[in-house]
Amino acid sequence: MGGNAQGLQEHLQSGVTTTCRCWAITRTDGQVYGFTDHDMELRFDGLTFKASSGLTAAAIEQATGLSIDNSEAMGALSDAAIREEDIEAGRFDGAQVRAWLVNWADPEQRTLQFRGSIGEMRRGGGAFHAELRGLTDLLNRPLGRIYQKPCTAVLGDGACRFNAAAPGFQAEAEIVSLSAGSVLQLKGADAPDMAWFERGRLDVISGTASGLWASVKQDKRVSGGRNVTLWTGISGGLTVGDRVRLTAGCDKRMETCRRKFNNLINFQGFPDLPGEDWVMAVPKKDKPNKGGSRR
Repeated sequence: MGGNAQGLQEHLQSGVTTTCRCWAITRTDGQVYGFTDHDMELRFDGLTFKASSGLTAAAIEQATGLSIDNSEAMGALSDAAIREEDIEAGRFDGAQVRAWLVNWADPEQRTLQFRGSIGEMRRGGGAFHAELRGLTDLLNRPLGRIYQKPCTAVLGDGACRFNAAAPGFQAEAEIVSLSAGSVLQLKGADAPDMAWFERGRLDVISGTASGLWASVKQDKRVSGGRNVTLWTGISGGLTVGDRVRLTAGCDKRMETCRRKFNNLINFQGFPDLPGEDWVMAVPKKDKPNKGGSRR
């Protein structure tokens, strides 16, 4: 992060200042953008912060304690900076944001004022508005264990521990036709069962939509390949000839965990949890409840 915060403090106390703001946006795919509201480019921390990008931000309000620090950034959409099609494709969803107050005459004199992520984004009229969420926004998320019959883990995460990239559980294919951006005919991607990739994931690995993904709603094996329907279309511009990677799906049932993935030891559900029928059961004359198993 670097920077001479003490030098910046002395500069601010001098009464005559040469300060500006700089932002760094890091997308989830690793792409990094730098912007400044100064009229010349600045460079520090190995990043170039572009001027004349049209990016501005409301005053960043910081509070003590656990209060949420939120702000908003506004800017112009352009090919050189942030493009509308990238926002539409979701490439900036959850991107990390850092904001500095910088002495443009000596960029080493700076302080990090904000660190967080991009929340809701709005666009229109050649401009965009991005909500900036501070680190304490994570405290708004509900935490704790959910007690339910289906598994609560995501295939391949730290709770599941299954290697989703294991042989037989991922396959690459080529798009030979598509309809409405969500119904794809693929060549390749052999798998043992008809619906092997249902509830799974499709990642685009080539073409203009490379790096984007969607959840698989329906998967059918056909001669020479598969017909795949996505829950939502990929708006990044899929075209015939693009290559995709399919990852097997999990329906969260204990039987699937055992038979398909052989991963029952890491099953995160409670299959024997009594349902409402058991909880609401009352004594009956014709079929007395004796306290035995109801399975």
